[in-house]
Amino acid sequence: MVETPETGREHTDLRHRGAAVTASEVQAWFVREVLPLEAILMQYLHRNWRNASDLADLRQEVYVRVCEAAQNQIPDSAKAFTLTTARNLLINRVRREQVVPIEAAGDLDALDIARDEPGPDRTVIARDELRRLQAALDRLSPRSREAVVLGRIEGLSRRQIAARMGIAEDTVRQHLAHGMRTLADILYGVTQDTGRKP
Repeated sequence: MVETPETGREHTDLRHRGAAVTASEVQAWFVREVLPLEAILMQYLHRNWRNASDLADLRQEVYVRVCEAAQNQIPDSAKAFTLTTARNLLINRVRREQVVPIEAAGDLDALDIARDEPGPDRTVIARDELRRLQAALDRLSPRSREAVVLGRIEGLSRRQIAARMGIAEDTVRQHLAHGMRTLADILYGVTQDTGRKP
């Protein structure tokens, strides 16, 4: 390959000719251009995906897609291409799951994807349900509420909750069980004394 004076980079002539790129060229480009972006990529994925345990798999899937695309044509900007690939992967995952995580909902406008707007009646119903849930959460004991929020809303494991709350995992299990039972009782009309400890 010959470096071109305009860019000082190899592979420019391949982009213009449309010729396939060899595996060793893709590998060299990947190591030189994409791997140094790992911190930026992981920050982007962490900010836009709710489940931290999926991040390593998402990163690998982004890398696979980037390498596969680079076999046909090496992109001009590795950073833009990698982050666009990550964005598209997250959009596809959200669509496939048909569940919009709260964290992703804030960035969907920035991602420029089409979305179905609920009607005003569904918006009112959803807001009412959120108010009811918040009121039910407020009726839980402070420790049970904290365990439920950390476990069921933030998605932390029992071990992570125990570390954050400074209690044993078995105590976390008790708080979660008590909190979820109490929430179900409150939300579905069964009254129960929520002041007692689990």
